[in-house]
Amino acid sequence: MVLTAKTVGCGSKGMKGFVFYVLSSRLFMVFATLVIMSVNGSGYMFGLYSNDIKSTLGYDQTTLNLLGFFKDLGGNLGIVPGLVYEVVPPWVVLAMGSSMNFFGYFMIWLSVTGRVAKPRVWQMCLYMWIAANSQSFPNTGALVTCVKNFPENRGTVLGLLKGFIGLSGAIMTQYYHAFYMDDTKALLLLLVWLPSIVPLIFLRTIRIMKVVRTVKELDIFYRFLYVALGLAGFILVVIILQNKVRFTRIEYIGSAGLVLLLLLLPLVIVIIEEFGFWSNRDQASNHHSQLNVVTENPPTVPSRPVEVRINPFACIKKIFSPPERGEDYGILQAIFSIDMLILFIATACGTGGALTVIDNLGQLGKSLGYPTYSISTFVSLVSIWNFLGRVSAGYLSEFVLTKYNFPRPLMLTLVILLSCVGHLLIAFAVPNSLYFASVMTGFCLGAQLPLLCAIISELFGLKHYSTMYNVGSISSPVGSYIFNVRVAGHLYDKEALKQMKALGLTRRPGLDLTCNGATCFRSALIIIGAATLFGSIVSLILVFRTREFYKGDIYKKFKEGIVSTGNGDIPLR
Repeated sequence: MVLTAKTVGCGSKGMKGFVFYVLSSRLFMVFATLVIMSVNGSGYMFGLYSNDIKSTLGYDQTTLNLLGFFKDLGGNLGIVPGLVYEVVPPWVVLAMGSSMNFFGYFMIWLSVTGRVAKPRVWQMCLYMWIAANSQSFPNTGALVTCVKNFPENRGTVLGLLKGFIGLSGAIMTQYYHAFYMDDTKALLLLLVWLPSIVPLIFLRTIRIMKVVRTVKELDIFYRFLYVALGLAGFILVVIILQNKVRFTRIEYIGSAGLVLLLLLLPLVIVIIEEFGFWSNRDQASNHHSQLNVVTENPPTVPSRPVEVRINPFACIKKIFSPPERGEDYGILQAIFSIDMLILFIATACGTGGALTVIDNLGQLGKSLGYPTYSISTFVSLVSIWNFLGRVSAGYLSEFVLTKYNFPRPLMLTLVILLSCVGHLLIAFAVPNSLYFASVMTGFCLGAQLPLLCAIISELFGLKHYSTMYNVGSISSPVGSYIFNVRVAGHLYDKEALKQMKALGLTRRPGLDLTCNGATCFRSALIIIGAATLFGSIVSLILVFRTREFYKGDIYKKFKEGIVSTGNGDIPLR
């Protein structure tokens, strides 16, 4: 890499030139990615409209939870956009995601509102999978591109952007109330157009850019984080007020407007920073014109090709003879390792139980006698604490690991153990338990995702990280299917039928099964709580297996000498 005056680029004079300068900057791309991620968490809003699907289509709880499983499956299978991203520009991936989102939610909205003939269950599962899978396209097209443009701060970038995904459910809930008040069927219409339009607005912005190092980069990301924390705090206050006082349409519009202003506040940071770069661009250009840093590898002498004979038995043997922890594992070596199996079981229990609670928030609230408007409160609480869990787990686990060698698997154990408390609070119908459980479940689910992501990268290396991370992510839908469909859905329907028989009623075709009382989910949540406890015990095995590994410096091989230019105003171009 050679840094010259061309590296910085001066652009044309005047306001028009400055606007172009800002719109083409890496910092503006970060802002665009934040906005895209802020509408990319529709999967967390399933609890708001699930009752409409159940009542209008006459589903029992098992069928509804089957839809929830396909939602989780679609949201956690990012293999297709990952492969597409390898061969096309990021804007194509974003456009594909917008198209899938529009089609999936539009068909669900048509079905729920009766504008088309009642679809078969497999069709609704397909629509739900397409709608949920569309979220993985912005995750790949925008989030991965942003990480590639800031490789030296990838952990910070991931924590910030993943956090906004977790917060997006609360953000869109405010928009929903402002547009449609409490019409949950209209919420589906919001999910049709809003997440589809926003990525299309920034198609030209999301692109791979040339990386230029700056000493102010991390400070700028911390300012973005402070804005995000302020946004989450404001929404939390609004949720408390909305739960205490019934908001009018004007008040909903006002709160949504303030949320939008806070969401746009990072743009002010971008403009201020870029104005400083713009004002000093001539000085920076002169500075860099005298700097010539060559980092290209010297040319190598081509060697004659060597004939390699593949021994299939040696390859199979190699799969079960992995390298040391922290080295680059092969894909099959990682998949068949005991460490990956432990992670898979632990997170299947932890995230599977949490997703079950989130997907059944509507039915939990209804069965426990909470008012309808409280369901949106639960969804927003889950979203906000999901955000806080992701950010806290990312930043805190990195801090205690580097300063105190506190192993990340132990933090994962503690997080999974904490989620047990939330399940048991609901199971035994503690007063206002659903509020506390929404907080715990959102936080624990959010914290588990970056911890899983980081642990896989540390134990198995980065060479095949994208594939191995997707393998680990499959544990979420597997756990969701077991606990959501086979446990919660089945036991809920069993209790609902028992209540109908006690009243001397028989179920008519097309009539949804409704259960009332704490007993509806009690057995299921006790089972889920026990399974989550088992998951924490399993993850504790990984703590003991990796204790020597985490006592050492796990980042030693990545540490390199840092060359400082002594100039904090290098443009982020």
